Amino acid sequence: MQGTIVLQTHVLKKTFGKVRAVDGVSLTVSRGEVYGFLGPNGSGKTTTIGMILGLLHPNAGSVTLFGERVTPYHTQSLRRVGALVGAPSLVPYLSARCNLELLARLSPELPAGRVDEILEMIGLSHAADRQARHFSTGMKQRLGIGMSLLHQPALLILDEPTNGMDPAGMREIRNLLSRLAEQGVTIFLSSHLLHEVEQICNRVGILKSGKIVAEGDVKDLLGDRAIVKVRVSSPREAVQLLQSLPGCHEIKPNGSIVTVSGVTSQAVVSHLVLGGVVPSEVSTGSSDLESIFLELTEDSVKEV
Repeated sequence: MQGTIVLQTHVLKKTFGKVRAVDGVSLTVSRGEVYGFLGPNGSGKTTTIGMILGLLHPNAGSVTLFGERVTPYHTQSLRRVGALVGAPSLVPYLSARCNLELLARLSPELPAGRVDEILEMIGLSHAADRQARHFSTGMKQRLGIGMSLLHQPALLILDEPTNGMDPAGMREIRNLLSRLAEQGVTIFLSSHLLHEVEQICNRVGILKSGKIVAEGDVKDLLGDRAIVKVRVSSPREAVQLLQSLPGCHEIKPNGSIVTVSGVTSQAVVSHLVLGGVVPSEVSTGSSDLESIFLELTEDSVKEV
């Protein structure tokens, strides 16, 4: 935790008819954090973000921003939030500069030169006067991020911000978000690019079927699950034996190699030897965020 709580949800629930899209989501995000909000299609991410932004009203639970509860009649705290959810809303026949200037008219208190500052920040100074309709998908995403940053938000909510970007563009946005966090901006990031999330986020929450199934510091989540690989002459027998070993999260045979996560190499070897299977080779490593994500979110449904 970095200190002051910026975003908090308490037992948030949302149903659409008989579909329970969000089922008791409670999370807390503090100032300066980069929080990764993860989940497969249909897990309830978009619905949760919609409730945080006041676009959807929860059936139960609450959303608090900067210490103030968000309700249909109390939305003042949302003025301190910038968001990019889905494709950015651009005026296609206007230039990048004009799109930003049009939005800036809603915030007359912005300092002079803020538009040029944003164009430089998102790497679009060279294309400032080109019409947005001629932009690539990645350039449109950059402009959308710039529009969400224009009014200097304290909380930035981004849903797939690097969609359509090449690796260099992703790195630039990752660096930008890191700089913003260092300046005290809180970032709530939803993305399917788990490698990116692993590099930039302090903490993550993983959603499945509308419920948080794991939450914590990225380092802690990765450190809790070791990967053990053993080479054996009887992989089928080894798999059967390991299924009875307490703590195994996942057992994957691949030829003569059997991969196990969640337990130590010593526990794996001892269990196999006691069962009459002696490994000829043993190696260990650490899980990445993708393997943990897949392990926790198997058998999920389509997007709600």
